[in-house]
Amino acid sequence: MIPLRDSQPSYSKPLVTISLIAANTLVFLLQFTMDPFSLNHFIGSFGLIPSRLELSALVTSMFLHGGWLHLIGNMWFLWIYGDNVEDILGHAKFLLFYLLCGVGAGLIHVAFNADSRLPTVGASGAIAGVMGAYVVKFPRSRIVTLVPIFFFLTTVEVPASVIQVFWFVVQFFSGIGSVGYSHLSQGGVAWFAHIGGFVAGMALILVMRPHDRYRRRAELRW
Repeated sequence: MIPLRDSQPSYSKPLVTISLIAANTLVFLLQFTMDPFSLNHFIGSFGLIPSRLELSALVTSMFLHGGWLHLIGNMWFLWIYGDNVEDILGHAKFLLFYLLCGVGAGLIHVAFNADSRLPTVGASGAIAGVMGAYVVKFPRSRIVTLVPIFFFLTTVEVPASVIQVFWFVVQFFSGIGSVGYSHLSQGGVAWFAHIGGFVAGMALILVMRPHDRYRRRAELRW
């Protein structure tokens, strides 16, 4: 299932969401210009390596990606869900929220892979936090989703809560399945970072005060 768009309107310009997409894209284009040796050194310097944790890498690793599909997938999900969460929190608070989710995801990844010397990169943990916040605030929103049926493609509207629960269950069981043999791997997906980011987003959206503009709209609806 590939989400295409959501039914939840946003009443403010998603300036931070757009800026994050632009920043991630620019960093990836910089990576694209590097020769293999320089790229490995760059990722080793700014990626998150659990066995030699550097606090700055919890942030810098969020802006690195391992390939075009990795980048496009992450930025697509950020574009679908980010504008609505930014609309709730306001620009500055949304940026803080995004970074906190990413840092939380990184710490969870380190906790489950403390001996790993492999650099982890990507915005997936932070974006998982955005998805977690979205499902808390807009569980009845409908997501227009592209679904393959044999040799054909069709679109269906799926409740956001269904998509997010399905996504979370996949991450959870994939993470559980990776325990015990991840040290044999030369790479892979940071499943527990996704889970940690998602849970962090659900928790943070409940404790962070919404933007005054959003609260006034909510009061008018009631």
